[in-house]
Amino acid sequence: MEYGGPDGELAASLRYLSQRFAMPDQKSKAILNDIGTEELAHLEMVGSIVHQLTKNASIEEIEKAGLGAYYTDHGVDVYPQSAAGVPFTAAYLACKGDIIANLQEDLAAEQKARATYEKLIDLCRDEPDVVDPLRYLREREIVHFQRFGEALRGVQDKLAEKKFYMNCDNMQTSDCGCNKDND
Repeated sequence: MEYGGPDGELAASLRYLSQRFAMPDQKSKAILNDIGTEELAHLEMVGSIVHQLTKNASIEEIEKAGLGAYYTDHGVDVYPQSAAGVPFTAAYLACKGDIIANLQEDLAAEQKARATYEKLIDLCRDEPDVVDPLRYLREREIVHFQRFGEALRGVQDKLAEKKFYMNCDNMQTSDCGCNKDND
């Protein structure tokens, strides 16, 4: 499961919640905040699935599943790492300091998460109690992709807006307040 890998829920939630601060408008900030918060809920769901699958496993079952090294380090605790066993790192966050690059990364992250869930669904096809929540998570990744597309279009439109500056033609008689020093 992608609990703590580069395409996992932990990286996604922290990425979006960190990137929101640089967004140029409230709508895009809200989208990143909402999705980042939802990804935290996904993290809890994935952790629950992993825990339920391993909590009563025998040592033989753990070894047969190729989880001997994991068990040695973590027992049956849910530890943030990729499916390949690579521990979580903040390098997964991909906060670039460029709002367009960040949103493009977010779009790609959601597609990678969707693809990962599809592979997990294939691997768990005989476990309906696992497949159903994975299908739900996959569908939410598709919705997130759509929302990030909406945010990207909004940000691009905002960045393309012309800037207008007000100028008082007659500063001596204007009531705009720009001539306060001359009073």
